[in-house]
Amino acid sequence: MMHRLSRIRYFIGLALVVALSGCDLAPVYHAPKMLLPADYRGAGPFVEAAPQDQIPRGPWWQMFADSELDRLERELEAANPDLKAAQETYTQARDVVAEARSGLFPQINADAFTSENKESLHTLFHTGTGPLQQPSNGYGASLSWEPDFWGEVGNSEKRAAQYAQGQAALVASARLSLEMELANDYMAAHGLDTEHAAYVRAIDLYRNAVRITQMRYAGKISSGLDVARAENQLSAAQAQDTDVQAQRAVLEHAIAVLAGQNPTTFRLPVRTDSHIKLPDIPAGVPSELLQRRPDIAGAERAMAGANSAIGIARAAFYPNIRINAMAGFEDTGGALAALPNALWAVGASAMLPLFEGGLRKAELQASWSQFAQTGDEYKAVVLAGFQQVEDDLVLTSKLSTEADQQEAALQAALKVQKISMSLYTDGLDNYLNVTVAQIAALTAQISEVQVETRRLQTAVALIGALGGGWSAADLPTRDQTIPFSPIGLRSPRDNAAGISTKQPT
Repeated sequence: MMHRLSRIRYFIGLALVVALSGCDLAPVYHAPKMLLPADYRGAGPFVEAAPQDQIPRGPWWQMFADSELDRLERELEAANPDLKAAQETYTQARDVVAEARSGLFPQINADAFTSENKESLHTLFHTGTGPLQQPSNGYGASLSWEPDFWGEVGNSEKRAAQYAQGQAALVASARLSLEMELANDYMAAHGLDTEHAAYVRAIDLYRNAVRITQMRYAGKISSGLDVARAENQLSAAQAQDTDVQAQRAVLEHAIAVLAGQNPTTFRLPVRTDSHIKLPDIPAGVPSELLQRRPDIAGAERAMAGANSAIGIARAAFYPNIRINAMAGFEDTGGALAALPNALWAVGASAMLPLFEGGLRKAELQASWSQFAQTGDEYKAVVLAGFQQVEDDLVLTSKLSTEADQQEAALQAALKVQKISMSLYTDGLDNYLNVTVAQIAALTAQISEVQVETRRLQTAVALIGALGGGWSAADLPTRDQTIPFSPIGLRSPRDNAAGISTKQPT
């Protein structure tokens, strides 16, 4: 008996050693590499960025030096429901890691029973001795464990951790997208405030023009056509201003929702007294982009997870070995825990798939195909990222030139407007030329505001295309994806609160 127990203990110990150093059948994973240029094509006018001259980590919007924008972005961080929902997906992904990791450990269960049994006097095998009624009690524990010889459980845990890291990257990407949307709407609203101010000035000018034409018409100096043209110009400007105010109200509602507030009670202050600072944005070098964009990091983690899935599919070709054990006490009464009442059992089983009609081969082939698919998707995300950066770099450069050209056009239009009105007042020109000059001046003012708004929005887009100050170092490590210890007593919800992809303050 003792020799048999020693032999059982030997095999269990051997299984433990082999399981803890089990095979990993997944291919050796290497992060994908792409041939990248030394510089961005559209980065010609930009100064070379020094290591300390990067987009600020965390609150990148502070580059615009606008206190109202800073307040709104922080409200978004705290109250936006879409962002909170995205964060919950990461929490759920960490729970999947815990589920996969549980397969590394033995499953231990405890059981107990008690019953009162009465024997029939008329049963066929009734001996006629012993009590007819007696209790039956027992308790014990059972253990079941499948050693991870082929790395199936280990690769399942690894894939779950890589998926959780990918979800963390998606949280960061969702956060950046929402922050950019709010900043973009805020710039547009500020631009509409400035347009409204331009229309107010133009409407005052047009009212004065109506008054002058009416006076000249009353004095028989000009015709009623001049009055009609002036009134038409005034009404058209008022209609355009009303449309601007409507657009501004819609943007205000959108900003309220992004900030997690009710549009009914939210108010965005009107501001026309100052300009938003246009920041200098260091583009960096293309090789940095792979580490700075969360969507690229998420695509890379998906590729790593697909690599681990190949190991899982390979392990399915090998036998499953399970160890079972149980021990306890059972008696009909008296001292239940006495040694004579002890019982135990230990054993092992193995199952090897012999024929399943090509099922496992198909699963393995599919896992390789999925790995190739994630590789192609990674390349697509990288190329799209470079396209966004190049687009925004070109727009930033061209809009800067356009702003200078538009300023020159505005000054010329204002000069023509002033001269035309002076000539008309002196009776040296007709009102048609005044109308044309006024339309040109107002159009130039509105165009200048719109170009400035586009420059600000392009700056937001460029910051986002460069990752918004995010870094791959912000991804949780594999250990950080484990929400709690297998025997931890703390609340899992408490441990899940620390999402490492939150913007640092």
